[in-house]
Amino acid sequence: MSQSPRPAVSPRKPPPMAPMGKARYRVMMTLVLVGLALLAGRIVDLHVFDRSFLQGQGDARTLRVDAIPAHRGMITDRHGDPLAISTPVVTLWANPQDLPEDGIQRLQLARALGQDLDALNARIERYRDREFMYLRRRMTPEAAQRVLDLRVPGVHKREEYKRYYPTGEVIAQLIGVTNVDDQGQEGLELAYQPYLAGVPGRRRVVKDRRGRLVRDLEVLREAEPGGDLTLAIDQRLQYMAYRELKAAVDENDADGGVLVMMDAKTGEVLAMANQPSYNPNNRAGIDPQGLRNRAIVDVFEPGSVMKPLAMSALLETGQFPPDTVVDTSPGWMRIDRFTIKDVSNNGELSLAGILRKSSNIGMAKLTLQLDDPVVPERYRALGFDQAPGTGFPGEATGSLPAPVRWSSSQWAALSYGYGLSVSALQLASAYTAIANHGERLPPSLLRLAQPPRGEPVIRPDVADRVLGMMDEVVAPGTGARRGLVPGYSVAGKTGTVRKTGGSGYQEDAYRSLFVGIAPVSDPRLIAVVMIDHPRGDAYYGGAIAAPVFSRVAGNALRILDVPPDRVAGDREPVDDAT
Repeated sequence: MSQSPRPAVSPRKPPPMAPMGKARYRVMMTLVLVGLALLAGRIVDLHVFDRSFLQGQGDARTLRVDAIPAHRGMITDRHGDPLAISTPVVTLWANPQDLPEDGIQRLQLARALGQDLDALNARIERYRDREFMYLRRRMTPEAAQRVLDLRVPGVHKREEYKRYYPTGEVIAQLIGVTNVDDQGQEGLELAYQPYLAGVPGRRRVVKDRRGRLVRDLEVLREAEPGGDLTLAIDQRLQYMAYRELKAAVDENDADGGVLVMMDAKTGEVLAMANQPSYNPNNRAGIDPQGLRNRAIVDVFEPGSVMKPLAMSALLETGQFPPDTVVDTSPGWMRIDRFTIKDVSNNGELSLAGILRKSSNIGMAKLTLQLDDPVVPERYRALGFDQAPGTGFPGEATGSLPAPVRWSSSQWAALSYGYGLSVSALQLASAYTAIANHGERLPPSLLRLAQPPRGEPVIRPDVADRVLGMMDEVVAPGTGARRGLVPGYSVAGKTGTVRKTGGSGYQEDAYRSLFVGIAPVSDPRLIAVVMIDHPRGDAYYGGAIAAPVFSRVAGNALRILDVPPDRVAGDREPVDDAT
């Protein structure tokens, strides 16, 4: 049966849109088109007219400004030999949040750093909420590279400098040290910190989001290296002075000691040794006592080494002609409530004999004949009770009693070196006036381009006369004979001072001193030696400190090519002690 074809079905027409629906559609389309137009306009604006905004935003996430460390200036001796130099080192740091949790990588990192794994993990956990922690400071570049070669995520490097001291403990207290950030902390490193440090530079770099360096872009400011510092120290003399001082301290089981050697013609400090000392290159377990530069910052009662300086003041009054004789019998005298004693009853002594026998009685009797305080005034003119002016941190001023407190006993005590305090550097500087025809030279720790102008303090003829008296002090048969130097004339003075304690002067604790000038014919060197509390059978300055001067001055004069001025065999040093 055939079927008739179906009629075609026409598509259904959409229902007509309501008037409200058409309006909403037009609004939505308008808003979309306006939004697209605004977005397109902003894109065009940012890429064409305001490109700096996008560039700034991108740079803020990738560009950094890093510091370029400045090379710290070198410290050298007067001949250019290095005493303090800076070497490049690498500091490793990490972002704790980027460090891997993998135990193998942590173990490799700890071993490469030379650290305990548990300690490293504990530190990482402690800094977990931060973005920076030090892994290890001041590594050698080779050791740091071995760590970096592990490619542990989150580990980065920073280039720095580390201070190295070639002479070690020999001159540690004068040079001082820097801290882990290469900032001066002690000594001349601290005193000249702004000059030595220089000015760090700045560079612009590209880093990724983990802080890793991608590319160097430009140097914004070059680093300005620090200035070099040239000291007056002669490294050859310094080594010798330190060796002899250390040997004397060890031999006498002393608490310590100082030695200051000064150029008599310029006031430059050629050597400055301290005991005890320390190694500035390895400060583990350091003894704080060794940090102190005793020659500059410590003070002590000088005792009899002040007598030549006091004698210069007495002679200038004109009241004591060359033939003056003082009766020091019976070897003691009472002043106020105090008893003054000599080591022995020396009877009648000339002015030179008073220095040669180191008579406290003689000095006291001369001083008490005067109405004016010439001795303390002379001490102040020689620089005592004042800062030496070297610029060294903490340099001591010492002390002199105020004039209103002077009594007869105190006035007398000042003449033989008690009742005041001085530093070894002040003492050496004061004796430049004796060596330079009455002109005192200020001490200098830095090498001078030319000799400074001296300050007239003592009348030239008086200074020369006192120098001659001191020449007689260091002679065979005297307590200072062990200060003699073969082939050279020596002017000197010994001193033996009781140390003070909680209840006054101690019975069995002394400081042994010797001040020497050589050669007498044309003074070149002045040296002060102080040994603190020698515990051997001998403790006098002539037995303990004078031999140190003899060895140091003798070697120094030969090193400096100073010609001998005394016939061989005349006034040779002897080995016996007083």
